[in-house]
Amino acid sequence: MTIPKTMSGVYLTQHGGPEALEWRKDIPVPQPGSGQVLVRVLAAGVNNTDINTRVGWYSSDVTGATDAVDQDVEAGGWGGALHFPRIQGGDLCGVVELAGLETGFQPGQRVTCPINLPRPRPGHPTGFIALGSEMDGAFAHYCVVEADDLYDVTASPLSDVEIAAIPCAFGTAENLLTRAGVTSGQKVLITGASGGVGLAAVQLAALRGATVWGVTSAAKADVVKSQGAVETFARDAVLPADMFDVVIDVVGGPAWPSLILALKPGGHYAVSGAIAGPIVQADLRDIYLRDITIHGCTHQAFDVFGRLVEMINAGQIRPLISKTYPLKNIAVAQADFQSKTYPGKLVLIP
Repeated sequence: MTIPKTMSGVYLTQHGGPEALEWRKDIPVPQPGSGQVLVRVLAAGVNNTDINTRVGWYSSDVTGATDAVDQDVEAGGWGGALHFPRIQGGDLCGVVELAGLETGFQPGQRVTCPINLPRPRPGHPTGFIALGSEMDGAFAHYCVVEADDLYDVTASPLSDVEIAAIPCAFGTAENLLTRAGVTSGQKVLITGASGGVGLAAVQLAALRGATVWGVTSAAKADVVKSQGAVETFARDAVLPADMFDVVIDVVGGPAWPSLILALKPGGHYAVSGAIAGPIVQADLRDIYLRDITIHGCTHQAFDVFGRLVEMINAGQIRPLISKTYPLKNIAVAQADFQSKTYPGKLVLIP
């Protein structure tokens, strides 16, 4: 097997707009070390987290929505300051090209991995790094991944594009549902229900036997219902009070107080995104007098993604793919993603 010395891919050269993305054909192919695997990328999903990282939204200096960042930031990655140039791309479907015997992988296996890579350490049991943030990711022809982070999905009936749409959206959604303890018979409200994470949460919550409502636009209501929701609310609708056992939120912003009031006393609120804005107004009495539990969800226990891979290989889940793009057209894909025109996932092909 001959591995080229250089590859095509996209460099993130700084925090900023689409101009910070640079298509290159002379990027050195990374070399795997002990316990690592060289993966040839077959497809890579487009996610909010990649755009958030590009614009520097994770900086505490930024207080507005993702599409309203208009300031220079220095430490705008998940874990603080990034090392540029960085190859982003947290959603990976690929094939093993090179792997040592100690890794347990062989060339030709189709693989994927979570975007959140658990790295527990003393004093920080929920430590993690992110593919495409603290380490180079899937927006190139090749990437190197630790063997312990990879999962074999060769047997899955899903296509490469479909698998590439799963790690971030479905991994985030399954983690939210797990942390909130969603079980059969519960009533669950999901915000941003027509997006990648939202649609995944709808599908996965319905598989758990929950009754699901989604918050979305009227134009996308039927799509949300097709994934398992019994009904939807418009984004500006007045939500019913004391109705839901669980709220799954990836939107945040001004609507946040109404989400808390929509919970039954003793209910659970789980959050892993704030595209409408990270700064919210809260009445603490609505939380503590009603015994509301709030879950901040980023770290994923190993069994969360392992359970998801079992569903991938069994064909129990299938993401909605709206459109695919050549990787070199990443700026167009991200613009389409931010327009919220398309439900479900957009995927890049190297």
